[in-house]
Amino acid sequence: MNKRKTVRNIVAILILVLIFGGGYLLVSGKWHGLMEGNQPIILELDLDKRVVEDASDNPLAQLTAGDRPKIQDLIAGLEAAGRDDRVKLLIARIGNGSMGLAQRQDLREAIIKFRNSGKKAYAFSETFGEFTYGGANYYLATAFDQIFLQPSGDIGLTGFRVEPMFFRGALDKLEIVPHGGQRYEYKNALDVFTEKQMTAPFREAIDALLKSFHQQFVKAIAEGRKLPPEQVQQLIEGGPYLGTEAVKLGLADRLLYRDEVYQQAESEVKNGKLLYLESYLKRRTNPFNKGKPIAIVYGVGGVQRGESKHNPFTDDDVMGSDTVCEAIRAATDDKKIKVILFRVDSPGGSYVASDAILRELARARARGKKVVISMGNLAASGGYIVSLAADRVIAEPATITGSIGVLAFKLLTRDFWANKLGITYDSAQTSRNADLFSSLQDYSPEEWAKFNAWLDRIYQEFTDKVAVGRKLPKERVLEIAKGRVWSGEDAKRLGLVDELGSFQRAVAVAKEMSGIGADENFKLMRYPRPKSIFEMLGGKKSENSKDVLIRSLVETLAPLRPAIRALSKMEEPAGANVVSLPDTEFEE
Repeated sequence: MNKRKTVRNIVAILILVLIFGGGYLLVSGKWHGLMEGNQPIILELDLDKRVVEDASDNPLAQLTAGDRPKIQDLIAGLEAAGRDDRVKLLIARIGNGSMGLAQRQDLREAIIKFRNSGKKAYAFSETFGEFTYGGANYYLATAFDQIFLQPSGDIGLTGFRVEPMFFRGALDKLEIVPHGGQRYEYKNALDVFTEKQMTAPFREAIDALLKSFHQQFVKAIAEGRKLPPEQVQQLIEGGPYLGTEAVKLGLADRLLYRDEVYQQAESEVKNGKLLYLESYLKRRTNPFNKGKPIAIVYGVGGVQRGESKHNPFTDDDVMGSDTVCEAIRAATDDKKIKVILFRVDSPGGSYVASDAILRELARARARGKKVVISMGNLAASGGYIVSLAADRVIAEPATITGSIGVLAFKLLTRDFWANKLGITYDSAQTSRNADLFSSLQDYSPEEWAKFNAWLDRIYQEFTDKVAVGRKLPKERVLEIAKGRVWSGEDAKRLGLVDELGSFQRAVAVAKEMSGIGADENFKLMRYPRPKSIFEMLGGKKSENSKDVLIRSLVETLAPLRPAIRALSKMEEPAGANVVSLPDTEFEE
C-alpha cells in the first residue's frame, strides 16, 4: 500500500512539474519558435486602456485594475518586434486610454523606432474625440505610417485648455476659512482654496506650460503628417473636423471600419498571424530581461513616509519612502549592479519622505553606483527633489518638472460646525502652542511666526539641494524656483534636467554607464523584487477572517513552492516591504 501511494505521489509530482514547467516555458518564450515557426506576424496593440508606469503587486489592486499595460512592457515589446524578421506590421487601436503627455512621447519614439527597422505601423480609431477633445490621442497616432478613421468618426483637434477649479466661494458659504502659506507666488496649489480665479503668477506659469506643449504638438504633427508647421497651426485653429474633412486636409489617410483595416493588413501580409503585443512579448525573450543587470526602481505617485502602495478605489499610487529607500539600498548592496535607473512619475508630497529617498540615492553614488533618472509625466516638487542625486537626469519635453517650493495650510472649520450644523467644540491643552495644528483654532502670532519659519527652512533647504544637485548658482535657483512648474523642454533650457529623451534613451545611457555595449543584451532588475503569488496572498499582518482563509490557501499550496522556484530559476534580489502608516505634513 505504501509503495502504491509513493508511486502515485511521484506521478502526481511529475504531472505538476510538466504543467508548471511547460507553462513557464510558454510564458518565458522558450517555445516561441516552436509555436510560431516562420509565419509572418501582424501585431495588434489596444490603447483603449490606461497605461501605467508600474503594476501594483497588491492582489485587490490587480483584480480591480484589469489588464492594463505597463509603458515599459509596451516599449520592450516594440523593441523586440523591431528586431524580429517575422513581424511585418503593427495595427494599433487608438481609443480612449488614459496616458500622460510624456508617456505618449515615450510611446511615439518606440513606434518611430519600430518603423525605422523597416516595419509598417497603422493607427486606427473610431474617433479622436466624440464631442470632446481628441488631440492628445491624435498626437500619438501621428507617429504611425497611416491613420485610419471610422467613417462616422471625427478629429477633435482644437488646442489645449485647462480649467482649474477654485473653492474659495464655496468655503465662504460654508464659513470655512483657509489659512496657510506658500513659497512662493507660483506655488499655486493653495490658490484654489484662497482665490476665486487665477492669480497673475498662476496664469503666467499655466500659459508657459500650454505654449510649450502646443509647440511640441505642432512640431510632431507636422513631422508625422508631412505638413508645414504653419499649416498645422492653422488646422488646429480651425478644428474640430469631420472625418471627410480630416482626410481632405491630410490629417487622416482613409475612412475605414475596423474590419476593413484588418482586411487591408491581411492583404499586405499574406498568411499573417494576428498576435497582441502583450502576448507576443510573453512568447518572446524580453529584450530588457536577458544579460548584464541594470537596477530599475520606480518612484510613482505622491510621496509619503511608509510603504509604496496602490489604492484600488481611487486608482492612485503612493511612492513610499520606506519601500523606495530599501529598494535603493538593496540595489546598492548588489555587487552585480553598476547603475540604478530610477523612473520618477510624481507630483510631490512629504518633504521628509522625499529627502530620505534623495539621501539613499546620494549614498548609492558615494558607494560607486551610477544613478540615471528617467522622468515620466511628472517630476514636480518632491518628485523633483528625489531626482537631484543623479549622474544624469533625462526628461521628456512634456514632463512637468520643478515646482521648487513648499506650501502648508489648514482649513478653519469652527464656524462651519457651529453655524451650519450646530456642533460645538471645547478644548483643553497643556501648552500654548498645542493648538497649532487644530482646524478649530487660527494661528496665534507666535504660532504663525513658527509656521513661517518652518516654510522658510524647507524652502532654503530645497533650493540649496537644487543648487548642489544641478550645479547651479544659488541666485539662479532662486530666480527659477518660487514654486513654479516648467515643461521638460523649458527645464532643459534652465538647467533643471540634463537632456530630453525617452525611457529608451535613459536605458541607453544606463547601459553605457554599466559598460554594456549598445547591441549587447541587458536585464532590467526591478527593486524591490516583485512578490511571488505566495507572498501576495500570505502576508504578515495581524490575522482576521480574510487572513485565515488566505493562509489556509497558501498552506495548501505550500508543497508546490520548491518545484515552482526550481523551475522559474528567477534571480530574486533582496528587497524589503516595510509597512508603516503614511503621514504627509507638507506638499512641496
